[in-house]
Amino acid sequence: MYVVTADQVGSRADVDRSAAMQQELQERFGDRLDLPVDQTAGDELQALTGEAEAAADLVLHLARDGHWSIGLGIGDVREPLPDAVRKATGGAFFAAREAVEAAKRAEARFALRTDGDERGLLPANEVEAIVRLLLLLRDRRTPQGWEAVDLVRSGRSQKHAAELLGISDAAVSQRLRTAMWSADDDARPAVVRLIASLGDRDAEASEAPDEEPDA
Repeated sequence: MYVVTADQVGSRADVDRSAAMQQELQERFGDRLDLPVDQTAGDELQALTGEAEAAADLVLHLARDGHWSIGLGIGDVREPLPDAVRKATGGAFFAAREAVEAAKRAEARFALRTDGDERGLLPANEVEAIVRLLLLLRDRRTPQGWEAVDLVRSGRSQKHAAELLGISDAAVSQRLRTAMWSADDDARPAVVRLIASLGDRDAEASEAPDEEPDA
Protein backbone atom coordinates (compact mmCIF):
# COMPACT_ATOMS: atom_id res chain seq x y z
CA MET A 1 0.00 0.00 0.00
CA TYR A 2 1.01 3.62 -0.52
CA VAL A 3 0.57 6.42 1.99
CA VAL A 4 1.13 10.05 0.99
CA THR A 5 1.61 12.47 3.89
CA ALA A 6 1.87 16.19 3.14
CA ASP A 7 2.75 18.94 5.60
CA GLN A 8 2.20 22.58 4.68
CA VAL A 9 5.40 24.59 4.32
CA GLY A 10 5.66 27.72 6.47
CA SER A 11 2.16 27.33 7.85
CA ARG A 12 2.76 29.70 10.75
CA ALA A 13 3.34 32.60 8.36
CA ASP A 14 0.79 31.56 5.74
CA VAL A 15 -2.92 30.93 5.45
CA ASP A 16 -4.15 27.43 6.22
CA ARG A 17 -4.24 25.63 2.87
CA SER A 18 -5.09 22.18 4.17
CA ALA A 19 -8.90 22.26 3.92
CA ALA A 20 -8.88 23.50 0.32
CA MET A 21 -6.22 20.99 -0.73
CA GLN A 22 -8.02 18.16 1.07
CA GLN A 23 -11.14 18.88 -0.97
CA GLU A 24 -9.12 19.28 -4.18
CA LEU A 25 -7.36 15.95 -3.73
CA GLN A 26 -10.58 14.17 -2.85
CA GLU A 27 -12.39 15.53 -5.90
CA ARG A 28 -9.53 14.69 -8.26
CA PHE A 29 -8.33 11.36 -6.87
CA GLY A 30 -11.06 10.12 -4.54
CA ASP A 31 -12.16 7.24 -6.77
CA ARG A 32 -8.61 5.84 -6.65
CA LEU A 33 -8.18 6.00 -2.88
CA ASP A 34 -8.95 3.33 -0.29
CA LEU A 35 -10.19 5.95 2.20
CA PRO A 36 -11.09 9.64 1.88
CA VAL A 37 -8.24 12.15 2.11
CA ASP A 38 -7.87 13.10 5.76
CA GLN A 39 -6.51 16.02 7.74
CA THR A 40 -4.55 14.20 10.40
CA ALA A 41 -2.81 16.85 12.51
CA GLY A 42 -2.99 20.60 12.16
CA ASP A 43 -2.26 21.40 8.53
CA GLU A 44 -1.12 17.89 7.61
CA LEU A 45 -2.90 15.82 4.96
CA GLN A 46 -2.81 12.07 4.41
CA ALA A 47 -4.05 9.76 1.65
CA LEU A 48 -4.04 5.98 1.31
CA THR A 49 -4.13 4.07 -1.98
CA GLY A 50 -3.33 0.65 -3.32
CA GLU A 51 -2.42 2.08 -6.74
CA ALA A 52 1.14 3.16 -7.48
CA GLU A 53 -0.06 5.46 -10.26
CA ALA A 54 -2.46 7.21 -7.90
CA ALA A 55 0.35 7.64 -5.36
CA ALA A 56 2.60 9.16 -8.02
CA ASP A 57 -0.16 11.47 -9.22
CA LEU A 58 -0.81 12.66 -5.67
CA VAL A 59 2.87 13.46 -5.20
CA LEU A 60 3.06 15.33 -8.52
CA HIS A 61 -0.11 17.31 -7.81
CA LEU A 62 1.01 18.36 -4.33
CA ALA A 63 4.48 19.27 -5.57
CA ARG A 64 3.04 21.41 -8.35
CA ASP A 65 1.03 23.38 -5.78
CA GLY A 66 4.34 24.36 -4.21
CA HIS A 67 3.25 24.61 -0.58
CA TRP A 68 3.91 21.11 0.76
CA SER A 69 6.60 18.82 2.09
CA ILE A 70 5.62 15.41 0.73
CA GLY A 71 6.40 11.98 2.11
CA LEU A 72 5.58 8.74 0.30
CA GLY A 73 5.46 5.65 2.50
CA ILE A 74 5.27 2.16 1.02
CA GLY A 75 4.49 -1.01 2.94
CA ASP A 76 1.85 -2.95 4.80
CA VAL A 77 -1.32 -1.47 6.30
CA ARG A 78 -3.22 -3.17 9.08
CA GLU A 79 -6.54 -4.64 7.97
CA PRO A 80 -9.45 -4.37 8.13
CA LEU A 81 -9.23 -0.69 7.31
CA PRO A 82 -10.99 1.74 9.66
CA ASP A 83 -13.39 4.42 8.44
CA ALA A 84 -10.76 7.19 8.35
CA VAL A 85 -7.10 7.45 7.35
CA ARG A 86 -6.13 9.01 10.68
CA LYS A 87 -7.28 5.82 12.43
CA ALA A 88 -5.27 3.51 10.18
CA THR A 89 -1.83 2.15 10.99
CA GLY A 90 0.88 -0.12 9.65
CA GLY A 91 4.34 -0.05 8.16
CA ALA A 92 3.35 2.23 5.28
CA PHE A 93 2.14 4.88 7.73
CA PHE A 94 5.33 4.74 9.79
CA ALA A 95 7.33 4.99 6.56
CA ALA A 96 5.29 7.99 5.41
CA ARG A 97 5.90 9.74 8.74
CA GLU A 98 9.64 9.24 8.39
CA ALA A 99 9.47 10.36 4.76
CA VAL A 100 7.61 13.62 5.36
CA GLU A 101 10.06 14.59 8.09
CA ALA A 102 12.95 13.90 5.71
CA ALA A 103 11.17 15.84 2.95
CA LYS A 104 11.30 19.03 5.01
CA ARG A 105 15.09 19.04 4.55
CA ALA A 106 15.24 17.63 1.02
CA GLU A 107 15.43 19.15 -2.44
CA ALA A 108 11.99 19.36 -4.06
CA ARG A 109 10.60 18.77 -0.54
CA PHE A 110 10.02 15.10 -1.29
CA ALA A 111 11.18 11.88 0.32
CA LEU A 112 10.28 8.20 -0.03
CA ARG A 113 10.57 5.48 2.58
CA THR A 114 9.50 1.84 2.79
CA ASP A 115 8.66 -0.32 5.79
CA GLY A 116 12.07 -1.97 5.45
CA ASP A 117 11.19 -4.89 3.20
CA GLU A 118 13.23 -3.95 0.10
CA ARG A 119 11.95 -5.77 -2.98
CA GLY A 120 11.80 -3.26 -5.84
CA LEU A 121 13.48 -3.00 -9.22
CA LEU A 122 15.77 -0.43 -7.56
CA PRO A 123 16.48 0.39 -3.90
CA ALA A 124 14.09 2.90 -2.36
CA ASN A 125 16.73 5.64 -2.13
CA GLU A 126 17.40 5.38 -5.87
CA VAL A 127 13.69 5.51 -6.71
CA GLU A 128 13.44 8.55 -4.45
CA ALA A 129 16.23 10.25 -6.39
CA ILE A 130 14.52 9.59 -9.73
CA VAL A 131 11.19 10.95 -8.50
CA ARG A 132 12.99 14.00 -7.13
CA LEU A 133 14.61 14.67 -10.51
CA LEU A 134 11.18 14.66 -12.15
CA LEU A 135 9.85 17.05 -9.51
CA LEU A 136 12.78 19.42 -9.98
CA LEU A 137 12.27 19.37 -13.75
CA ARG A 138 8.60 20.26 -13.31
CA ASP A 139 9.41 22.92 -10.73
CA ARG A 140 11.27 24.93 -13.39
CA ARG A 141 8.17 25.13 -15.59
CA THR A 142 6.64 28.57 -16.07
CA PRO A 143 2.90 29.32 -15.79
CA GLN A 144 2.86 29.70 -19.59
CA GLY A 145 4.49 26.30 -19.93
CA TRP A 146 1.91 24.74 -17.63
CA GLU A 147 -0.89 26.25 -19.72
CA ALA A 148 0.40 24.54 -22.84
CA VAL A 149 1.15 21.25 -21.08
CA ASP A 150 -2.27 21.09 -19.43
CA LEU A 151 -4.06 21.64 -22.72
CA VAL A 152 -2.05 19.00 -24.57
CA ARG A 153 -2.29 16.52 -21.70
CA SER A 154 -6.07 16.91 -21.72
CA GLY A 155 -6.08 15.54 -25.26
CA ARG A 156 -6.11 18.70 -27.31
CA SER A 157 -3.88 19.01 -30.34
CA GLN A 158 -1.15 21.64 -30.44
CA LYS A 159 -3.19 23.47 -33.07
CA HIS A 160 -6.24 23.57 -30.81
CA ALA A 161 -4.09 24.62 -27.85
CA ALA A 162 -2.68 27.46 -29.95
CA GLU A 163 -6.20 28.65 -30.79
CA LEU A 164 -7.26 28.58 -27.14
CA LEU A 165 -4.13 30.43 -26.01
CA GLY A 166 -4.27 32.93 -28.86
CA ILE A 167 -0.74 32.16 -30.02
CA SER A 168 0.81 30.40 -33.00
CA ASP A 169 1.38 26.65 -33.35
CA ALA A 170 5.11 27.35 -33.30
CA ALA A 171 4.77 29.25 -30.02
CA VAL A 172 2.93 26.32 -28.43
CA SER A 173 5.64 23.95 -29.65
CA GLN A 174 8.29 26.22 -28.15
CA ARG A 175 6.46 26.36 -24.82
CA LEU A 176 6.24 22.57 -24.72
CA ARG A 177 9.94 22.18 -25.47
CA THR A 178 10.90 24.72 -22.83
CA ALA A 179 8.59 22.98 -20.36
CA MET A 180 10.28 19.63 -21.16
CA TRP A 181 6.86 18.15 -21.76
CA SER A 182 8.13 15.11 -23.66
CA ALA A 183 10.70 14.22 -21.00
CA ASP A 184 8.05 14.56 -18.29
CA ASP A 185 5.52 12.48 -20.19
CA ASP A 186 8.05 9.77 -21.03
CA ALA A 187 9.37 9.55 -17.46
CA ARG A 188 6.03 9.19 -15.68
CA PRO A 189 5.33 5.54 -16.63
CA ALA A 190 8.83 4.54 -15.52
CA VAL A 191 8.40 6.37 -12.22
CA VAL A 192 5.08 4.62 -11.62
CA ARG A 193 6.63 1.23 -12.40
CA LEU A 194 9.49 1.82 -9.97
CA ILE A 195 7.11 2.89 -7.21
CA ALA A 196 4.87 -0.09 -7.94
CA SER A 197 7.81 -2.49 -7.67
CA LEU A 198 8.54 -1.26 -4.15
CA GLY A 199 4.97 -2.03 -3.15
CA ASP A 200 4.70 -5.41 -4.87
CA ARG A 201 4.62 -7.98 -2.09
CA ASP A 202 4.40 -10.84 -4.56
CA ALA A 203 7.33 -9.79 -6.77
CA GLU A 204 9.98 -11.89 -5.06
CA ALA A 205 7.76 -14.94 -4.84
CA SER A 206 6.76 -14.74 -8.49
CA GLU A 207 10.33 -14.24 -9.68
CA ALA A 208 11.92 -16.93 -7.51
CA PRO A 209 12.45 -20.31 -9.24
CA ASP A 210 10.43 -23.24 -8.00
CA GLU A 211 12.38 -25.48 -5.66
CA GLU A 212 12.91 -29.02 -6.85
CA PRO A 213 11.36 -31.63 -4.58
CA ASP A 214 13.72 -33.74 -2.51
CA ALA A 215 14.76 -36.96 -4.23
